[in-house]
Order: sequence, then C-alpha cells, then structure tokens
Amino acid sequence: MVDARQQFGTRVKSLESKNVKLARGYYTTIRADGLVVARPARRGLRVPTKLLVALVALFVCFKGFVLAAIGPTAYDSRLDSLAQGTVIEQAGAWVLQVDPVTQTLARKLGPVFRG
Repeated sequence: MVDARQQFGTRVKSLESKNVKLARGYYTTIRADGLVVARPARRGLRVPTKLLVALVALFVCFKGFVLAAIGPTAYDSRLDSLAQGTVIEQAGAWVLQVDPVTQTLARKLGPVFRG
C-alpha cells in the first residue's frame, strides 16, 4: 500500500511539473495513432534584461570610481599599457576606455576621493 502511494505521489509530481512547463509555452504533435500531444516548448538560455542593464550600469559606475580615484592621467597610461598587450588585453582596453558617462561620473566623484 505504501509503494502504491509513493508511485502515485511520483506521478502527481510529474504531472505538475509538466503542467508548469506547458504553461510557459507548448507545441502540439500528432502521434502515429492520431492522438494530439502537447509538448513543452524548448527555451534557450534566457538572461533577464534588467540583470543585463544592472550589470552594465554597475560596470560603468566602477569605471567612474576608478577614474575618479586614480585620475585621468594615470587611467590613460594604464589603458595605453593594456592596449599594447595581447588580444584579450586590447579588448579590455577597448571596453575600459573613457566614455561620456564615465567621465561625468568621475568628474562628480573626483572631489570626494581627492578631498
């Protein structure tokens, strides 16, 4: 009797998980015997847009803090040394180059860091 209950619980969990997957989207197929079967749609890797925007904003703020802390001259010299390195370092130098948002943020934070 206990085994039958465990099997029933397993079947219920399986149906509930299939129902959740079908609620996210499905497609239908017709089996060889003519039965129409709904199958969950496969979803690729989805990254939330808000997370990407937050990460980009955090990265720009980080660049602004570093630029304000060490100053534009030292920042540019470090970027120049990065640009002379390997392909990966050159890509890092391109990503870390000063943009208008970073420059504005550093200008506002500069007096805070330098006293």
